[in-house]
Amino acid sequence: MLMTSKLVIYNTLTRQKERFEPIHAPHVGMYVCGPTVYGDPHLGHARPAITFDVLFRYLRHLGYKVRYVRNITDVGHLEHDADEGEDKIAKKARLEQLEPMEVAQYYTNRYHQYMDALGVLRPSIEPHASGHIIEQQQLVRQIIDNGFAYESNGSVYFDIEAYNKRYHYGILSGRTLENIKDASREGLDGVGEKRSQADFALWKKASPEHIMRWPSPWSDGFPGWHCECTAMGRKYLGEQFDIHGGGLDLVFPHHECEIAQATAAMGHPAVKYWMHNNMLTINGQKMGKSYNNFITLEQFFTGQHPLLEKAYSPMTIRFFILSAHYRGTVDFSNEALVAAERGLEKLTNALSDLGRLQPAQACDAETEHVVKSLRQRCYDAMNDDLATPLLISLLFEGCTVVNRIADHKGTICPDCLKELSEVMHLFAEDILGLQTTAAQGASSQKREEAFARVVDMVLDLRAKAKAAKDWATSDQIRDALAAAGFEVKDTKDGVTWKLNK
Repeated sequence: MLMTSKLVIYNTLTRQKERFEPIHAPHVGMYVCGPTVYGDPHLGHARPAITFDVLFRYLRHLGYKVRYVRNITDVGHLEHDADEGEDKIAKKARLEQLEPMEVAQYYTNRYHQYMDALGVLRPSIEPHASGHIIEQQQLVRQIIDNGFAYESNGSVYFDIEAYNKRYHYGILSGRTLENIKDASREGLDGVGEKRSQADFALWKKASPEHIMRWPSPWSDGFPGWHCECTAMGRKYLGEQFDIHGGGLDLVFPHHECEIAQATAAMGHPAVKYWMHNNMLTINGQKMGKSYNNFITLEQFFTGQHPLLEKAYSPMTIRFFILSAHYRGTVDFSNEALVAAERGLEKLTNALSDLGRLQPAQACDAETEHVVKSLRQRCYDAMNDDLATPLLISLLFEGCTVVNRIADHKGTICPDCLKELSEVMHLFAEDILGLQTTAAQGASSQKREEAFARVVDMVLDLRAKAKAAKDWATSDQIRDALAAAGFEVKDTKDGVTWKLNK
């Protein structure tokens, strides 16, 4: 059953929360900007992937038929997000003496590998920019024909002055045309080709050394970075669709340019709701490749980075990201990750213990109060712009109930036990996407490691007793271990032990 009237999301375009009402319910079209594949995915890539994965999961749970498109940028994204410079993927290929598509494929595979580990569902369609050159050329031709772009020396630029006479460039970011002009004059990109420094590239003529190029009516070249999302969004979701998502750093210029392109080509905007997740920071600075302060997901999972005190599991990273609201800034620290690890373990243990609880004839008053209101409060949290931190705190209330019952400090009737189990598993696993069985495995491994350290410590005490010729204590420790099921052997190479099954 659809809950159309209850879900509220923050629309960056209107700067307010709005009720989610799809254009063609029950169908929902959602486009999210994916990675530029020239390096290993880092924590900054994980946040939008997880944020919009939760939205994807929740919309489907509510009964919507979602077509989720997330692109792969494998051409046209120049250094520093500018209109001049080297293609990021081509540069990587040149440095590593590979074909550009070899680089793109390798890092696309790596991206999939780590997103899978984080429990991120694959999108419905994952189009590549290089596979949609024709669609991007068609978009550029429409914009030229409508009088909002011009050719210059084989390149094509969007004419912001002409566009702004009829529409409003800056509607998403809140910038004025004069602000944009002043900022662009500082960079002076494309001097001599543009009518205004604020104009952006729709098609770039390739320099002789540029590897990635395609024939076009204007030159052998490549599409501007902003074109791909407008062209592919229209191809797979239609001229108007519901949601466009991405990181807050894409609001300007990327998403602002997308709005302008779509409006210039079709006479109307394409997107109803614009959603943006906030940044991840390290010591207050945005995490990213361009800042050279990023930590790759592989480094998080192995602990191999100077800023990391230990390795963290994929589900710990997912829990860490969901512990903050998607529109809030999250600052990296080992302390925050340790807290996330403990929170995940608390939730995982409670979900495991649910299956071992013994119901009673009736609930105690506190248990009944929490359980009977928990489902609706969890929905209220998700319906309020995906308030995942509040949802997690509500699931912790469920954990408290489980622990009380397990400690024989409360009672729960069969109906309430069934309801509690359904709600906890639904929101923790199906909607938040926390793979608790994997977390249980990590937790079990952690317990086994701690268990082994305790046994080794006891055997060390026995060794010290033997060295002191305290045979009584030595035998006492050995016999106690044997009674607990441990087989201890003294060999010429030292003491060995195993737990008999």
